[in-house]
Amino acid sequence: MGKYQLSSLALLLPLLTICANAASEAPRPRGVGPEFAKFYKDAESFTCISNPSIKLEVSRLNDDYCDCPDGSDEPGTAACSYISPLSPAQPSRVKTGQFNETLALPGYYCKNKGHLPGYIPFTNVNDGVCDYELCCDGSDEWEGVGGVKCEDRCAKIGKEWRKQDEARQKSLTAANKRRKELVVEAGRLRKEVEDRILTLQTQIQSQEIKTEALTKSLAEVERQEKGKVIKGAGKGGKVTVLASLAKDRIQELVDNLSRVKDERETARTRIEELEAILKRFKEEYNPNFNDEGVKRAVKAWEDYAAQERPGPDSARDRDLEEILKPDSESAIKWEEYEAPEESDVDVLYKFEEYLPDPVRKWVDHKLRDLRILLIENGILADPHTSDTPESQAVASAREQLAGATRELDADKSELQKHREDLDKDYGPDSVFRALQGHCVEQDSGEYTYEHCFLDKTTQKPKKGGGHTGMGNFVRIETIAVDEDLPADGKGLGSGVRWALVYEGGQHCWNGPNRSTMVVLACAEKDEMWKIVEQEKCVYRMEVGTPAVCGIKEGKEAPVHSEL
Repeated sequence: MGKYQLSSLALLLPLLTICANAASEAPRPRGVGPEFAKFYKDAESFTCISNPSIKLEVSRLNDDYCDCPDGSDEPGTAACSYISPLSPAQPSRVKTGQFNETLALPGYYCKNKGHLPGYIPFTNVNDGVCDYELCCDGSDEWEGVGGVKCEDRCAKIGKEWRKQDEARQKSLTAANKRRKELVVEAGRLRKEVEDRILTLQTQIQSQEIKTEALTKSLAEVERQEKGKVIKGAGKGGKVTVLASLAKDRIQELVDNLSRVKDERETARTRIEELEAILKRFKEEYNPNFNDEGVKRAVKAWEDYAAQERPGPDSARDRDLEEILKPDSESAIKWEEYEAPEESDVDVLYKFEEYLPDPVRKWVDHKLRDLRILLIENGILADPHTSDTPESQAVASAREQLAGATRELDADKSELQKHREDLDKDYGPDSVFRALQGHCVEQDSGEYTYEHCFLDKTTQKPKKGGGHTGMGNFVRIETIAVDEDLPADGKGLGSGVRWALVYEGGQHCWNGPNRSTMVVLACAEKDEMWKIVEQEKCVYRMEVGTPAVCGIKEGKEAPVHSEL
């Protein structure tokens, strides 16, 4: 016997054993599911599932009479359908001897060979209706009430279901793949933030050192400037004062000259237009038309045209343009005249310039220190008063310090923003980071509704007008929903769902500020399915996205069947 035959036999033996065991077991009573078969193994008696003290003969099973308080003796009839049905969220509350208890079984079990097995309510058993959506094999109508006979459609229904399930699985695979891509993208974006934080920390350290150095430099420059004799505006010599007055006056004349030049150009243009009109009037008028007023107008134009008038002087125009240029060669260099005149006191203070270079440097340093000391102690007057212009050296040092301070403050602000971003909740695996700012829309009547992930929700009128803010993002949370899933699978279904909360929208007339709860469910692509106004200006959107596929409360879990 070959190796392949031995392998096949090894696989076949367990199957034969299972079949033999199954053949030796008594068949389950009608309506009993495999998970409850252990309660029906005894071939002679039956013990009520929730009431072990009550034992019945096997013949009393499915006899259309409710003997057990929990209805477990009638798994295949509707005899016990008046008992409260079993709820998965509510354990059995059976009380011996009472019939207002809870059913021990979830319902009538349909084998549905060729499709998916399942349970239907006991009230549906032998009610004369074929419940193919729950019991495709028609076994729930075994009694044929009213002559109703339900054929077995499981092969056809199962085939169609498998076809749809194949499409669902394909879509689910694509959705899960997309979610993995979003998680990778979210990780990349977070890494960018972390890298930027490291860069900013280095920049801030450098900027702090630079700012500290510039602060000391400014203080030193200001201290050095105190030792200089600086004259305030209007306190210089006569030439300085005169130059200041002349500069203002000439600037005023230049401004007026520019205005007159513009007015002249406008007047020239108007004259040319009027002359063209009169010339055309002379050429086109009819001399045979005996109108004295017209003749006099034509004669006046001929006399005007015969006069010699000087044309535009291009040379003078060029001179005028040159005068109006602020950087022309003929422009007065006012800084040469506005420089303070050196007084005898200045010469006295700067006598060290006449000394040899090594001695001059030493004397200059000592004299400056002495002058500063005398000024700081009130012995000499501070030449820098409130109306004295700040020196170029001090202004430059102050501007450098201000620029460095602005850069430092900007870097600190950006660092704080990125640190807050790292602490922000972006959902499971931070997946919503990859969707932040991405928007989806849906048309609904006269409005288009827009949802931008972790940003805002908006109502846009189709016929024009301003947009209405329906809320700004505030937090992520989870909520439990229990809804029927539409046939197209675009809905929430039942279970725990991730939700994005948006608050503080535009104020609603005679109501609160608008707010929106965006409930998410698994889908192959980002799309808005539904929007409802639950209360006045309180909205709920249902949105599909691959970001929540395969997760439940932040952990990996099987997705529900909306795909």
